[in-house]
Amino acid sequence: MSFYTFLMKHRAYKEVDEVTKLANLVYEDSTFPKQASDFDVISSYLETHANFAFNLSIFDEIWELYLAN
Repeated sequence: MSFYTFLMKHRAYKEVDEVTKLANLVYEDSTFPKQASDFDVISSYLETHANFAFNLSIFDEIWELYLAN
């Protein structure tokens, strides 16, 4: 499962936590690497290409949730 697919399971109208926040931001980003499942690819994208700001230390925690699924 791609990281994008994982995040889309957490999308919600009302942001209840940081996972939901990232999911909603990624959903709105048409250039997010939707097929990627590699930490370095996604982390690099968030650092350099994302059209939104997100705390990358929280991304690391969300990545651990992704790996646990």
